[in-house]
Amino acid sequence: MGVARYIGKKILIYLLTFYVAVTVDWLIPRMMPGNPVGILISRFSALPGSTEILYSYFMQAFGLDKPLWEQYLLFWAAVLRGDLGVSIYMYPKRVVDIIAEALPYDFILIYPAVILSWIAGNWLGALSAVHRRLDNFLMPVFYFFTSSPYFWFAIVLAWLFTVVIPVFPPAGAYSAGLTPSLTLDFALDFLAHWALPFLSLFIVLLGGWAIGMRNMIIYELGSNYSRYLESLGAPHWMILRYAFRNAMLPQITGLAIQLGLVVAGALTTEIVFSYPGLGYLMLEAILNEDYFLIQGCFLFIVIMVLVANFTIDIVYALLDPRIRQSYAGETA
Repeated sequence: MGVARYIGKKILIYLLTFYVAVTVDWLIPRMMPGNPVGILISRFSALPGSTEILYSYFMQAFGLDKPLWEQYLLFWAAVLRGDLGVSIYMYPKRVVDIIAEALPYDFILIYPAVILSWIAGNWLGALSAVHRRLDNFLMPVFYFFTSSPYFWFAIVLAWLFTVVIPVFPPAGAYSAGLTPSLTLDFALDFLAHWALPFLSLFIVLLGGWAIGMRNMIIYELGSNYSRYLESLGAPHWMILRYAFRNAMLPQITGLAIQLGLVVAGALTTEIVFSYPGLGYLMLEAILNEDYFLIQGCFLFIVIMVLVANFTIDIVYALLDPRIRQSYAGETA
């Protein structure tokens, strides 16, 4: 009963958060200076005197001629139907189709970088916390990694491995002359283009995970329960196991948050390497004032962050008896 109450409360909180975030998502593009329809019709070689006709047509077609309150209601009605509209920048392609083309590149790049850096960072952080001599060497390296901006590290890697030591291609997801296919040649070419964006994200994230795990384990080893176990004569490996288990909880929360927010870091990385993911797509949408594409990209990020955090909240409720007991007490 306590877990069910906890889940119900969390669902209400996340629904409210979703509503506020999507409302802000709709509002911010419309507060930007400029006119997206004006940018669109500037690409047409229209006959003299037809600019006003085209402008009126596209304003009506995109629903931008309606009052803001009506646009807002129509926006929510479309979102609930799963309709994100038509892109202004890439007219007449649908926003859903454009995002669907970019998402595979993000999944292939971002999730391996986040998950593998999380695993390696936690292991190295735990190792650093236990071995002081190793800690003196690793900690400056970790701080250097985590303090490096994504775009700066991407530029350094691009310069080092495409100019100084030209072993990787500088840009794109695959070579211009290739067609995506399930062949060994395409797979090797794709991995060559994928390597540098992956490394730029992996290395920067690695430092943060390692520092977090190292600090948490040192804290847990100095806590009362660790000292109590030590006074009872418990073996050191047992104390370390409990410390590592408790230190993992904040790291799991950080992993869930990072899986959603790393798109912001991937944006700059994708720009450096011209990698066609969601971050690069969002930049193109902002530069071209494409309301609907901006909304679609940001909406996906909001959903990704909320789903990740909600999943972690539920896992916490199932794994942490303190949460279950607190809500069971409220019910009683």
